[in-house]
Amino acid sequence: MSASAAGLPMPTPRVTPPPGVRRVAMLSVHTSPLDQPGTGDGGGLNVTVREQAVRLARRGVEVDVFTRWSDPSLPATVALADGVRVQHVQAGRIGPLDKDEMANQLCAFVLAVQRHPSAGGHDLLHAHYWLSGWVGRRLAERWRIPLVQTFHTLGVLKNATLAPGDRPEPALRLVAEERVAREADRVLVLTCGEARLLHRTYGLSGSRLTVVPAGVDLDRFRAPDVPTFEHFEEAGARPPQLLFVGRLQPLKGPDVAIRTLAEVRRRFPTTRLRIVGGASGSGQGRSGPHELRALARELGVDAAVEIEPAVDQDTLASRYRAADVVLAPSRSETFGLVALEAQACGVPVVAADVAGLEAVVGGGGTLVPGHDPADHARAVCAYLADPDLRAATATAGIQTARSASWDQTVDRLLTVYGEVAGAREELAG
Repeated sequence: MSASAAGLPMPTPRVTPPPGVRRVAMLSVHTSPLDQPGTGDGGGLNVTVREQAVRLARRGVEVDVFTRWSDPSLPATVALADGVRVQHVQAGRIGPLDKDEMANQLCAFVLAVQRHPSAGGHDLLHAHYWLSGWVGRRLAERWRIPLVQTFHTLGVLKNATLAPGDRPEPALRLVAEERVAREADRVLVLTCGEARLLHRTYGLSGSRLTVVPAGVDLDRFRAPDVPTFEHFEEAGARPPQLLFVGRLQPLKGPDVAIRTLAEVRRRFPTTRLRIVGGASGSGQGRSGPHELRALARELGVDAAVEIEPAVDQDTLASRYRAADVVLAPSRSETFGLVALEAQACGVPVVAADVAGLEAVVGGGGTLVPGHDPADHARAVCAYLADPDLRAATATAGIQTARSASWDQTVDRLLTVYGEVAGAREELAG
């Protein structure tokens, strides 16, 4: 059956690399595409950098990813894939460094990259996160090449949506983000909501902003061959399975997930929750595994909660497929990659109605205003009680995910790269 006959989006023509862009330097200063997503500072940014770099290389663009050398067991250069090299930059001691201390090593990072054998051999810089943008401003000026910036998260948004007890982002970050936003040749945003925020906050015009959403690996994240939609009120049915995936920090709301489970069990008393992820961020110590386990005991659901460290992508896909509902109660989200992956696997998502999730969760789930566990539980119970609703939602989620492949992301990237490279040539001419 053809894609059009099946009612699926037709594949778009693949964009070829523009003539002036054959080598790209990606900056991911504070976290490496080799790191495990879901632990430490690893998350959607790591997945994005890796997927973009690998797929750019498949189109014929060589990519060097410059990241701080945080693992002394790794060599200076690691081939991630054909045409993709991860370049470990020594800024300070080789070894782990807290993200809050990273700003003190940015000058050292710039100097180390300038001394790198490949320095000056790239056609374009693409910086990920504000720390990388700070570095990118200086390198782009010295190398006289365009700078493309993706923030992933913005300090002004995080400060406006702080979880209880969380620490606000420092003034240094806010100042740096403004300067990078104003000086980059193009700022890539993950959603239209992020574009509006940058326009309101820094006055950026639409011509300097381009929406390039993250994608999903449709070969890895896919629905089970034989989906099952039991009615959990029937005798003998297996226990309902809820899933939370993400770093264990207040921003992501793992505490809301456990409180939601407690509410759900009032109606479906055998329901279980699996939490996949590791402690990270400024919330460590308030929402790490020990604190979440204590909360589960307090609520009387400890035996129904499993907390699992971050897992590789193939295992993560199997975790999605084993779940009946995925919980995404984030207090702030620039782009809900977990929600997109879950929908690709045919699993309904119950998510907080925040901008980054609102842009991703379509017919494949329910958006819940606020973070009241009772409200989230009502949405979950609707899916657990109605297998027809779950089946329809699963189908809609799969459709949503099919229109968000990483290859479509790279099509947009290459178009932007060509535009900024062409604009630089016109100015030089």
